[in-house]
Amino acid sequence: MGSGKKRGGKIDVSEIREAIVAPGSLKGEGRGEMLESFRSIRKKIAEDYTIEDEQIARFLQLRFLIEDYLSSELFTNHYFFGYFLKEYISRQDKRSKDFAWEIDVDPAELSLIINRHRKPTEKLIFRLDIHSNRNFPAQLWFKVLEKDREIELLRNTQLIEREKKHVKRKLSFSF
Repeated sequence: MGSGKKRGGKIDVSEIREAIVAPGSLKGEGRGEMLESFRSIRKKIAEDYTIEDEQIARFLQLRFLIEDYLSSELFTNHYFFGYFLKEYISRQDKRSKDFAWEIDVDPAELSLIINRHRKPTEKLIFRLDIHSNRNFPAQLWFKVLEKDREIELLRNTQLIEREKKHVKRKLSFSF
């Protein structure tokens, strides 16, 4: 391993690599053995996972996905309230009909919400909060709904054009 000293005010990249990457991990004869050892350790850890551990991991992944979506400035048609609700249900390995029964919602209403034909009600959002044991709080679901609404507003150019004729005077500046 290198000395870690600066040379002429610059850090030697090979020294950084040596400090971070284990010797022999990039190439060579020992690489296969090292990878096999790593696989066996991961397999042992996976064998010790309980069903609850796996479910927690699936839900954490969904929670992080929602939070990333909410913090992103990008708008996509792929993510929306119904998508996340469907994911929430499927990560429990349940059918929508069974989940609808668990939260006392009509299965047809649930389907309409998942498929963007109806907006979720406050009661549904609070039931999701309760059902998830507050792991997916109502505020999180409301934020997803709010982002859906923001996307709708930005993309509804016809409405904007229709409403322009009703504005007689507007500010002379913009910032």
